[in-house]
Amino acid sequence: MKSVPAKRLTIYVGAGVKWQGKALYHALVLKLKEAGLIGVTVSRGIEGYGKRNSIYAARILDLSYDLPVIVEAVDSPEKITSVLPQVQAMVSQG
Repeated sequence: MKSVPAKRLTIYVGAGVKWQGKALYHALVLKLKEAGLIGVTVSRGIEGYGKRNSIYAARILDLSYDLPVIVEAVDSPEKITSVLPQVQAMVSQG
């Protein structure tokens, strides 16, 4: 199997963040698919905090609406670089 250079793009957003009426993480998946990236994975965090320093956690008695979500894409360095302006336009924080 031939080894080729790859780059990973990691985007951190809140599950409750919207982009044009859709969940931002879902809109990012659609945008990255449209751009032809090889693979994208979305993972939901179980706990975390960000810029506002508030802790968000997925506990039975303390369910948070805005849990952290991680969107990861993998492709060639050139393809990742070419999609960055579109991603930056969609993600104002994260």
